[in-house]
Amino acid sequence: MKIKQQLNQIIHQAFDNANIDEKPISVTEATKAEFGDYQFNGAMALAKKLKSNPREIAQKIIDVMPQNTMIAKTQIAGSGFINIWLEDSVLSQSLQQALEDSRLGIKPKDNPIKVVVDYSGPNMAKQMHVGHLRSTIIGDSLANLLEFLGDEVIRQNHIGDWGTQFGMLIAYLEHIDEDGNVSLKDLEQFYKDAKAKFDSDKDFANKAREYVVKIQSGDSHCIGLWEKFINISLGHCQEVYDKLNVNLSDKDVKAESFYNDDLSKVIDELDGSSMLTLSDGAKCVFLDGDDIPVIVQKADGGYLYATTDLAALRYRAKVLGAKRISYIVDARQSQHFKQVFAIAKKCGFVPQDVKLEHIAFGTMMDKSGKPFKTRDGGTVKLIDLLDEAIIKAKNAITNRDGFSQEELDKVAKIVGIGAVKYADLSINRESNYIFDWDKMLSFDGNTAL
Repeated sequence: MKIKQQLNQIIHQAFDNANIDEKPISVTEATKAEFGDYQFNGAMALAKKLKSNPREIAQKIIDVMPQNTMIAKTQIAGSGFINIWLEDSVLSQSLQQALEDSRLGIKPKDNPIKVVVDYSGPNMAKQMHVGHLRSTIIGDSLANLLEFLGDEVIRQNHIGDWGTQFGMLIAYLEHIDEDGNVSLKDLEQFYKDAKAKFDSDKDFANKAREYVVKIQSGDSHCIGLWEKFINISLGHCQEVYDKLNVNLSDKDVKAESFYNDDLSKVIDELDGSSMLTLSDGAKCVFLDGDDIPVIVQKADGGYLYATTDLAALRYRAKVLGAKRISYIVDARQSQHFKQVFAIAKKCGFVPQDVKLEHIAFGTMMDKSGKPFKTRDGGTVKLIDLLDEAIIKAKNAITNRDGFSQEELDKVAKIVGIGAVKYADLSINRESNYIFDWDKMLSFDGNTAL
């Protein structure tokens, strides 16, 4: 029998013993450690009906609880909560039973659905940085959980691989190697070098602009260079995914460019639904209650992120057949997704019965509460952070156990990467996240070690 069911039986028996006829509300898992393992708030709900003090009702329930071997202690908190701590033996027995079951005692869903989980989403012009960490970890954990529960999960890595900067990048790729046979070890430096040449060399800048047009028109030479650049960039991403042990690969990539041919169709359908308004030459959608419009096509004919996201939503709902579409993106994009979801439902890109959700998360901060940066103020590359985690984990465990060098390297990787992931997943998802090496790799407190 589940722990929660057993606790409910104990609470029900206490109500009978206290001669309280009202049916009690069930116990729930406590939201914070200081509240115990479980919590009962039925006393407050009964207080009005019984015209009594909720703390007095809570105390009465505690006083007549039947003898049991489950509960280590109880405590009345606030205006009548009963916090319940379990005996260690109960927890260990429950964990042992879960370990002996391949499904940890959790049954699959009765009605599984098809779910699209959109996460990670790096830009191909740069290497992955710490800003991609939370989306990647949280997104992969959610996808794994939904799969475990029985849903058919389609992972989608919506990478940024389209735009005017790619004319500059492939022109520079051709400049440093006419055949494009180059392995870029540092995408950040490559981008800086390309930008510097673009700014200083007029002929190169003109060529880069020409290449933008040629990419968009499908020129085979430019598309070939563009594909090489994207493949090199994806190789850097895969190195991060492999080190993090997340389930993303090239087959999960659905880039911005994938939806390029559908963007004009999105505009036509919005226009056909009488949702478009011209504003200074730009095509916009005004939503009820919003003073700021959603621009879907600029005056010069260019498209925006909102246009691509609408095309992606339509594809995921109508082609992939998803009944739930989850976006794991930081909280700063909340307004964007609220508007895009509303437009998608109103225009019929997504059926009304499809669940659209933005699973937001806070920003990674340093100990001082500022965005996590390198010492010189630059963006921290994600691969460097993960390598540093492994090094620090090795230093933390070197003198604690008698590992061989091979065992030490293996354990250090498991501990280091595990510590990074646990530190992220163990906190409130929507809170800003203080990245603290010392706390993360401490052998004391709520850490992975």
